Amino acid sequence: MSSVVLHPALILIAGALLLPLLRGNARNIAVLSAPTFALIALWLLPEGKLWQVPWLDYSLAPLAVDKLSRLFATIFLLMAAVGGLFALRQQSRLEVPAAFLYAGSAVGVVLAGDLVTVFLFWEFMAVGSTLVLWSAGTSTARAASMRYAMIHLAGGVILFAGVAGQIAATGDANFHAMQADSIATWLILIGFLINAGAPPLAAWLPDAYPEASWSGTVFLSAFTTKTAVYVLLRGFPGTEILIWVGIFMIFYGIVYALLENDMRRILAYSIVNQVGFMVVGIGIGTEMALNGAAAHAFAHIIYKALLLMSAGAVLAATNRRKCSELGGLFHSMPITTLCGTIGALAISSFPLTSGFVSKSMVTQAAIDGQLQTVWLFLAAASAGVFLHAGIKFPWFVFFQKDSGLRPADPPASMRWAMIFFAFLCIALGVYPDSLYALLPYTVNYVPYTTAHIITQLQLLLFSGLAFFVMLDHLKRTPTITLDVDWLWRVAGPALSRMGGTTLAALRLAVTAPLASVATHLRSRIERESRHDGLLHRNWPTGTMATWVMILLLTYLVLDFSAL
Repeated sequence: MSSVVLHPALILIAGALLLPLLRGNARNIAVLSAPTFALIALWLLPEGKLWQVPWLDYSLAPLAVDKLSRLFATIFLLMAAVGGLFALRQQSRLEVPAAFLYAGSAVGVVLAGDLVTVFLFWEFMAVGSTLVLWSAGTSTARAASMRYAMIHLAGGVILFAGVAGQIAATGDANFHAMQADSIATWLILIGFLINAGAPPLAAWLPDAYPEASWSGTVFLSAFTTKTAVYVLLRGFPGTEILIWVGIFMIFYGIVYALLENDMRRILAYSIVNQVGFMVVGIGIGTEMALNGAAAHAFAHIIYKALLLMSAGAVLAATNRRKCSELGGLFHSMPITTLCGTIGALAISSFPLTSGFVSKSMVTQAAIDGQLQTVWLFLAAASAGVFLHAGIKFPWFVFFQKDSGLRPADPPASMRWAMIFFAFLCIALGVYPDSLYALLPYTVNYVPYTTAHIITQLQLLLFSGLAFFVMLDHLKRTPTITLDVDWLWRVAGPALSRMGGTTLAALRLAVTAPLASVATHLRSRIERESRHDGLLHRNWPTGTMATWVMILLLTYLVLDFSAL
């Protein structure tokens, strides 16, 4: 191991440990400089396995760099820097250090060349994200963080079992492409999919993320699900079942986002929806599809963070999160409105935005692979994305009937974070080659063709028309959307209480007769122990000798039978 090769993840984690000791401007400088230094260190690294560590009979590679890992590490560190800028005014002393531990662990996963290191950083990532959620300080955040920790603890146990089984079966700890053809690899795949927000446990994401602080949700949106996308890209490219898992995620996210009234829950369901596009690309498995999944993960982190920054700015300014309580904010929050609208256009794959040049690669891969049914699902999903995130979120939060609220745009640090990500959404859409150059495979794709532009504009136009035609039906009311998380939030505790009551009744039914018998025996013994009882009688010597003889005879019989 060379001492001059610095691990970017450890730089960021060291920054997380240093932040609690700093105050004022020194802390602000450290918040911005730690991810910046880590990003510089990343780009100074050559490709290859740079750290080799012997462990038992295996060789671990805690630091391994190639184009795919560098791409994901780059966007994670950029997200940490811009997220830190957005959270400079966060009052919690815990949130940003926890977020840097979270982000650094995510970088550790994508730079890991072996399954053991992947698992270790995977678990640190769960700890950091739980602390980010818990640091919001509200009772709902604490309860959500406990549920979140339970889900990810279960996922970690499944992943650990899979990793241990795979290493034992193959004698190889290296992290490379696998086939889901054994119990161990299936367990690894399931562990990865839990973090991706795949069914049936996808509800952990909209249950937890909206309960974080106005800045905490921004951090949470970036790392867990996209780290899962990375490990799926690395470990299970071309696994066909992922196509259908991804399609389910896409429409699950769309349906629930359309039903939702909470602006941050809309965007949380949208994360599941967008990760579904990436999972479909991984399942298709061609170079075009894998490039598309990686590019879309990169673009998604930026525009989703931008959307949640705008929602966080609204929450911080108004302390309201329901769409039915908001509206007309463009009057007093023009910068937030503009940045949120750019994020909404990017997630909708509007031409000249980052979503247009990334998501379209996955749909093109479906066409190239003659997967007509998959392409039809993706086309329909593109229209659904525009409905719930491209129009619904900005319309009901910023433009619908005036709520009378007149909050100002957020402080400068929050505004500049949003402006920078809004700029990137446009810049990557206008100059896609800058993104394509980072992708793991050579890109032979031209996004701006006449057919592609016209097709996408038609989808957006008609889905937009459908939104406004059905606006009366889409207006939000103060409702609660039930999801699968109801099973462990409500049904589980109710069944536990019911089980406790049943066990108490059963215990009473069993112990009551026994107590009655014991009471009867005790009273009988007490009665016979009195001076006139059986135990106080005088027995003749002959009788006692007879009983002793019977006992000795019994003993002899048992002794001879044992021989």
